Amino acid sequence: MTVSREELATKVDIADWLSLRAHLERGGVIIVDPLLELAEVGSTLAADDVKTVERWLSSALLAKPSLEQIRTWDAEDGKTFKCLIISPYVLIQEPAPAAG
Repeated sequence: MTVSREELATKVDIADWLSLRAHLERGGVIIVDPLLELAEVGSTLAADDVKTVERWLSSALLAKPSLEQIRTWDAEDGKTFKCLIISPYVLIQEPAPAAG
């Protein structure tokens, strides 16, 4: 099933870490590097573009959260992420720091 980037871009949301943490248990959380757009990664996963996904994984543009990251986020009150659900995965990305 192909889903357009434009369509997925409308589904990007903000969620707090506590809500997202539940998806860790099943290994569904994937961190997306800020160099990539969540909608682009989502449409690539939905299209089952294995070569592109493997390239991103080997370049560390996509990764599973490390124990250290999880501990840091657990300790941070109100930690939020941009997120996009591409079943069975939940793509997360730290929002860009506010300018100023």
